[in-house]
Amino acid sequence: MKKITYFIAITALAFTSCKSKKTALEFAAPGPNQAVLKGSPVQLKLKFESVTMDSVAYFVDDRHVGSSTDTAAITVDTKDMAYGPRNISALVYSGGQSDSVSSTFFIVPAAAKNYGFEVVNKYPHDTTAFTQGLQFADGVLYESNGRYGESNLRKVDLKTGKVLKEIKFDEKTFAEGMTLVGNKLFMLTWQQGEGYVFDKNTFAKESSFKYENSKEGWGITYDGKRLIKSDGSNKLYFLDATTGKELHAIAVYDENGPVDELNELEYIDGKVYANVYQKDIIVIIDPETGAVEGRINLVGIYEHTSAYDNELNGIAYDQANKRLFVTGKLWNTLFEIKAIEQ
Repeated sequence: MKKITYFIAITALAFTSCKSKKTALEFAAPGPNQAVLKGSPVQLKLKFESVTMDSVAYFVDDRHVGSSTDTAAITVDTKDMAYGPRNISALVYSGGQSDSVSSTFFIVPAAAKNYGFEVVNKYPHDTTAFTQGLQFADGVLYESNGRYGESNLRKVDLKTGKVLKEIKFDEKTFAEGMTLVGNKLFMLTWQQGEGYVFDKNTFAKESSFKYENSKEGWGITYDGKRLIKSDGSNKLYFLDATTGKELHAIAVYDENGPVDELNELEYIDGKVYANVYQKDIIVIIDPETGAVEGRINLVGIYEHTSAYDNELNGIAYDQANKRLFVTGKLWNTLFEIKAIEQ
């Protein structure tokens, strides 16, 4: 969602099977970084290669899950394991001595449902608007737009695209995601380490809040109790809706692993809809577990006129009339769409 593209290094899943330094001991199963469907049994088995043993104890995330006195595999239930990387280890005892080996597998959710789309309506969108946050309320759109020296917060007429109210920010501010909480607009900045709170009607700045573990501001939404924030990683951060203080975070996974570069967010009927940076895809996330339950493929919805800075970015929802709106950075159109399950 940024002017300069960069990549997040995912170290959590970069583990490989680690052989014992003493022997040729290693894990035969599961394979290094093997994906295991949550709720499915997983077998833990060592490759001994002529190693004699008296007993072996197995651990998942340092929790003892079983022991054996032979080379047979043990079966472990994964239904209570969290999504993401799980560290496994084994402690082998032989002749009064011990040796250990470790590896990693990761838990993933069931395959997400795939959706196409149908365009229901088209509305004009300002081609100078570098859309970062989008919200529908009271029959109008609220939009935050980024770029240094060009950032602004707007109230926009849906049908005409006319700007009804606007405040501009200084050259040090890169406006990011924005959401509505009652009569207050919470807006993020990209790398300034803080978000701002504005009066919805006057756009007067009322307060600010500092970022904590989530260092950057990308997208933000409101679930009726908490703010939910993204920072370009595969995490969603939950914030106090009054103070902006971080409460906790969850990591987001689909059937293939972590879903990184989560961008602009919208809370719709109990789920978090998230743009994925530089992809014409919206993922539908269970905010309680981090599992991606759906994926809306919007490839082809808009003909891009440049090679960069034109990403799909902007999701708004009209709760009363069940209308879903999407747009992108510098797009000339805001689309009302209907997701069609494939």
